Amino acid sequence: MDITIHASFLPHNDPDASLAFYRDTLGFEVRNDVGYSGMRWITIGPAGQPGTSIVLAPPAAYPGITDDERRTITEMMAKGTYAMILLATKDLDGTFERLQASEAEVVQEPTEQPYGVRDCAVRDPAGNMIRIQQLR
Repeated sequence: MDITIHASFLPHNDPDASLAFYRDTLGFEVRNDVGYSGMRWITIGPAGQPGTSIVLAPPAAYPGITDDERRTITEMMAKGTYAMILLATKDLDGTFERLQASEAEVVQEPTEQPYGVRDCAVRDPAGNMIRIQQLR
């Protein structure tokens, strides 16, 4: 069986702020930017990895979600507990400096973790937790 991860979804509540963070701060390329009924889906991904993408999506767009569930999602996004993604880089310190310069919300500076990785954590403009590990 040959299965790959093609795309993961992260919610956004401000498409322009999210686009600026992922494109301008993290250097991801924009692969698609689609609007529909006042909402926007932005597909981004790391340069040189065309088969791996993140879709920044409006959380209100999912069918069957109640108003109470939307409020809960909004509250969880604000706390950084709704969605998370783990990225990796060869230059954690340089990446962290770039994140700090962008005024991203720093959750944890680069740290040697007891489970054997060195990483840092920030929140994107929607509150999603972004952990970035040092590749060894």
